[in-house]
Amino acid sequence: MLKSEIRILGIDDAAFESKSNRKPSKRTTPVIGVVYRGGKFLDGVLRTDVTIDGMDATAKLVGLINNSRHKRQLRVVMLDGITLAGFNIVDIVKLHRATELPVLVVNRKMPNLTSVREALKNFKDYETRWQTIKRAGKVKKCKLKGDKDLYYQSIGLEDEEAEEVLLLSSTHGLLPEPLRVAHLIATAIVRGESYGRA
Repeated sequence: MLKSEIRILGIDDAAFESKSNRKPSKRTTPVIGVVYRGGKFLDGVLRTDVTIDGMDATAKLVGLINNSRHKRQLRVVMLDGITLAGFNIVDIVKLHRATELPVLVVNRKMPNLTSVREALKNFKDYETRWQTIKRAGKVKKCKLKGDKDLYYQSIGLEDEEAEEVLLLSSTHGLLPEPLRVAHLIATAIVRGESYGRA
């Protein structure tokens, strides 16, 4: 049994204008982390910026977490999907090792890995990106209250623990509160107010 107020760092990126070509970009977008006690209380907000379609997301998150005054209290890092800022893929194995924290990747729907793989072929470093996604492991399903499903990948947690974290933190809807709030803050930073379904 996990404590009901386990400290979770939920991370999501802000909206950005997508480019049709997949050429390297120096443009960045904000990434917001919120420290939540289970699904109940917001304890803190963190921010970094990552390159759109770049490869710096993992390093940026490691720096954000390891330099935070909240680090000692954190028990889980939760990501809204494995990519930030387009196709800036988070290497959850490296993130776990560098922060010594379990990592939980959450998706509303089962990811279509065939489509993702095809999209990645537009990048010169396609193989590196694809291997990073494969290293994240199998996508699993968690049954929430109300017979709703969430999909997840995790490292540093047993399946039972990962599902307990998801159930504990999904208090106001399908998406866990740390991710829902991170999304609202991230969109407000870019658009002036929160926007879209969190």
